Amino acid sequence: MNIDQIKTALDDSDPQQRMKAIRELRNYESHIAAPLLLDHVKDREFLVRSFVAMGLGRKRSSESFAALLEMMKLDSDPNVRAEAANSLSFYGDVAISHLRLMYEQDDHWLVRRSIIAALADLDCPQELLEICAIGLSGDDQPVMESCISCLGLFANTERQEEALKLLLPLVDDESWRIRVQVARSLGRYNHPDTISSASMQSAIDALNKLKTDEDHRVVGAVLESLV
Repeated sequence: MNIDQIKTALDDSDPQQRMKAIRELRNYESHIAAPLLLDHVKDREFLVRSFVAMGLGRKRSSESFAALLEMMKLDSDPNVRAEAANSLSFYGDVAISHLRLMYEQDDHWLVRRSIIAALADLDCPQELLEICAIGLSGDDQPVMESCISCLGLFANTERQEEALKLLLPLVDDESWRIRVQVARSLGRYNHPDTISSASMQSAIDALNKLKTDEDHRVVGAVLESLV
């Protein structure tokens, strides 16, 4: 589509046409695409707004960043807020503090999982550890699973002792899904030369306990993590 066709489609009453136009904007430079995307941050259809958020992550500008912040904070639909959070991560370090704050302010599981994934891709171990602790203090299982998975990333880092303190109490969680994820993450702590002997022994003891779990899926996860 040429730019005139895209502009026409963006004004179409059919949301499918508007989404098609937004997809076509990926072929244009930011100085052309971003202003057109910005005109639709308040589109009446949440799917269109999600596409806009996605586009603004790739057509970066200061105006796009500000719009994504507003969408992440104020949009009524969690799908849009989650997409905006993901797109903000493409802006790098400048987005970290905003994502960290929004994690506390928005407890919708979809938004939180998006922020967890975004911060995991950025170089911000302290913020990632903090949001994992917050997520594990709640009772939202999808968020907890994401947090536990991220705690495995701290193996062989200077924050691995802190991460283990969050992981180990979950060995006895009543949910087999949680225990499966704990087994997978604990399996990454397999370098005794980079971890204190006490913590290493605790991790080994936890894995041995999970190896005899009543649920075969947990046992399988332990065996897989030790391969």
